Amino acid sequence: QVQLVESGGGLVQPGGSLRLSCAASGFTFSSYWMYWVRQAPGKGLEWVSAINTGGGSTYYADSVKGRFTISRDNAKNTLYLQMNSLKSEDTAVYYCTRYSDYVDYWGQGTQVTVSS
Repeated sequence: QVQLVESGGGLVQPGGSLRLSCAASGFTFSSYWMYWVRQAPGKGLEWVSAINTGGGSTYYADSVKGRFTISRDNAKNTLYLQMNSLKSEDTAVYYCTRYSDYVDYWGQGTQVTVSS
């Protein structure tokens, strides 16, 4: 069965960095685009970033462009999100998702809290 397991979240001060990881299993990871999606407290879902199957094409929401970097290691079946220059408004649960014409699988999420 498809499993997506995020890790790497936590509490960080404004301006700090975190690296999220998502371990994928139960499907051919290298065949799928992958997305990161987040949900801030009391708000709706926000698409953050996307990466194509080979990792050569990446896309970002304007709110994170220039600060976040999505990447993948197909040999390790792992998706990453490097987050730099974090702001309080980046506080959210971050989800790793699989895209196949639509987002069809979600991880359990990892909490990122940016606060001094």
